[in-house]
Amino acid sequence: MTAADLPDIDLRHHGDAEVGDGLADFAVNVRTGMPPAWLAERLRASVADLAGYPDPRPARRAVARRHGRAVDEVLLTAGAAEAFVLLARVLAPRRAVVVHPQFTEPEAALRAAGHPVERVILSKDFTLDPAAVPGDADLVVIGNPTNPTSVLHPAAAVAALAAPGRTVVVDEAFMDCVPGEPETLAAKLPTGVAVIRSLTKTWGLAGLRAGYVLADPHLIGRLAEAQPLWAVSTPALVAIEACSAPEAVAEAEAWAAALAAERDRLAAELTARGLYVVPEARASFLCLCVPDALGIRALLRQRGYAVRRGDTFPGLGSDWLRIAVRDRTSNDTLLDVLGELGI
Repeated sequence: MTAADLPDIDLRHHGDAEVGDGLADFAVNVRTGMPPAWLAERLRASVADLAGYPDPRPARRAVARRHGRAVDEVLLTAGAAEAFVLLARVLAPRRAVVVHPQFTEPEAALRAAGHPVERVILSKDFTLDPAAVPGDADLVVIGNPTNPTSVLHPAAAVAALAAPGRTVVVDEAFMDCVPGEPETLAAKLPTGVAVIRSLTKTWGLAGLRAGYVLADPHLIGRLAEAQPLWAVSTPALVAIEACSAPEAVAEAEAWAAALAAERDRLAAELTARGLYVVPEARASFLCLCVPDALGIRALLRQRGYAVRRGDTFPGLGSDWLRIAVRDRTSNDTLLDVLGELGI
């Protein structure tokens, strides 16, 4: 259904606001223990080149090769967040629709740019029905897999949103959590579709700000004109190039396979306790419904654990939490604490 504006929701609340000194972090959905040593060494070495202006060309070519795109279909950005701001600056939608629940920054960027935004709230298990999107919407934003629900929509369903005169923005920041990336549109890139990717999640580079947009050359050109000069730093460019190399992609694939096994185990443990966990989770976090989730969140904080509240995501509410999937030992410790709380 289409939801009315809900001004009481804090669209700028993100997982980093949940963490604090002494808290075990299950709130931020960035991979811990990163970056790997080989990438950290390249980043350290890049400091020697900081006297020169950043040259995005090698990294841009690497991203194009990684996804089988032309170079002029790639724009490098200071993380996915900058991509959302650039799109909000460049596009002038008559009817912008954001499919929720999802990452709130795209809507926040659109609103900050002065665009009214409508919300389509997904219902049954948060799966996408393309028919739920108004036919005259000329901008549609959707995540895949979606934060916070961890739902992976079929590529065909997302591609079905494309229509003449419409721009579809697909946030694929968590797509590399999915082994083989079977539902990505990065390689297909239907007409009118822009895909946004990020290095933040898998490579633990939230502080570096590294991401990119894949779209048709005309839109990429418009976004580039709106982007400040040298927006992506030399270290970020080094990271983008390195993480787009075949050996890095293979490393990320191996991690995604291990993640999937541990995520499914954690989901089964929580489900066995009578909690509703959004089924078929495919990203690096779980979304679960539990009575008085905000109260449980507060109790967990008292015991040294931070989890992500769900009530700042349109379409969820005060009975929802998002929990990042960590290593088995950390996950089991969280399960023990939940057990102490009677969960």
